[in-house]
Amino acid sequence: MDFTGKTALVTGSGSGIGKTIALQLAARGADIVVNDVSQEHAKATVEEIENLGRSAVLCCANVASRTEVQEMFELAKEKFGKVDIVVNNAGVTRDNFLLKMTDQEWDLVMDVNLKGVFNCCRSAAALMSETGYGKIINISSASGQMGNIGQVNYAASKGGVISITKTLAKELARYNINVNAVAPGFIETPMTETVPDKVKDHLKRQIPLGRAGSPEDIAHAVLFLASDLSSYITGQVVASNGGMYM
Repeated sequence: MDFTGKTALVTGSGSGIGKTIALQLAARGADIVVNDVSQEHAKATVEEIENLGRSAVLCCANVASRTEVQEMFELAKEKFGKVDIVVNNAGVTRDNFLLKMTDQEWDLVMDVNLKGVFNCCRSAAALMSETGYGKIINISSASGQMGNIGQVNYAASKGGVISITKTLAKELARYNINVNAVAPGFIETPMTETVPDKVKDHLKRQIPLGRAGSPEDIAHAVLFLASDLSSYITGQVVASNGGMYM
């Protein structure tokens, strides 16, 4: 897959899955808009992309803010003239049982995981419709498909991402914009490092392939959906979960 001449914007690309996606796209020729609320992490990603010989621009926009997202896409247009690929990866967790969950835990997860995707899709569609081409890939989760104890906020937000994906696939097809989602299962990232080993072992036993996934596993699915190999695929959810949920 060759992304030479393409510009990709990846939210939450300072670390974990988002960083891996950004680096994989850059390694195949894409210029990258790196977005993360951590300036330190985002700078490190930019440096690695530039070391690959590609151009990168840093933006620490909070995806939950419509104004900051609009400014981020304006920056991308100013720097690269267009945005061909948008990967909505930024996300947070604030796990708790229903009866203990606070309004703040619910609101934060919804603002970043769901409203953030909405904000970025809206700005992306406005820009992509001008060029008549675009690939939007939203990162959902197996939790959004099957539910998960202690994650009512996270599961609801990621289920909402799937609904956004299917709706916008119908709305934006007229502009030659493909909208798809990737739903990771249990992936070994900095976000899951704090999960106790006993819980990790329990999760792995539920995976037919017998292992946790890697950020590269998710990046490879994203690369396919971002490429022209998937030009006739839209409104779909690619479950990259080792068989955890079928």
